Amino acid sequence: MGLCEGCCRLAKGLRKTKTEYPLVVAVLPDVPEEHRQILNLKAVLSVRLSRCTHRRTRPSLRWLIMLEVSYCHAIIARVLEDFLNMFFKDVYKPIPPVYNLVLAMLWRHPENVGFEKVKVVHYCADGAKPWRYTGKEVNMEREDIKLLVKKWWDIYEDESLDYKNAVPADHGKLGSIIVAFTEEEVVHQRSAPSAA
Repeated sequence: MGLCEGCCRLAKGLRKTKTEYPLVVAVLPDVPEEHRQILNLKAVLSVRLSRCTHRRTRPSLRWLIMLEVSYCHAIIARVLEDFLNMFFKDVYKPIPPVYNLVLAMLWRHPENVGFEKVKVVHYCADGAKPWRYTGKEVNMEREDIKLLVKKWWDIYEDESLDYKNAVPADHGKLGSIIVAFTEEEVVHQRSAPSAA
């Protein structure tokens, strides 16, 4: 359930800040129906992925033939990361902690964290995921961590930020993309490894 809750919280956080971009989530076939319902009620515009038909006979779908690639067990992500690291080596600037607070900064480099100014928190430390938080792991008993977890839950449980209660938005930048696809043209499934 954790990733579902994280997705809901991200959507609500974006809604709370009145972002012009809706969060769209691709839902793989192995995502339980209960989680899909939660996503639809609380969080986001979700897109179910299933098999695409007529892709070779419809001119508007011929580009999809390029997506017919077998699943590869090689880790190719590193190649892209390495290329990007080389390409941007002279222009890279790290995101300041105010926009990407990695929790470990709170105990490793507290002098670099303006806690009251933080806008985005990366809950990546062991035991930090709010939906699994017990306060028993190393550094998780800290008051600042407890406060961040509480803020996370406050937004997660705020029903006024649920997708079903949100004022219908003009899906901003995605509007033209959503309108461009008819039901016959939507790619309903891509084979992918399970995210579970």
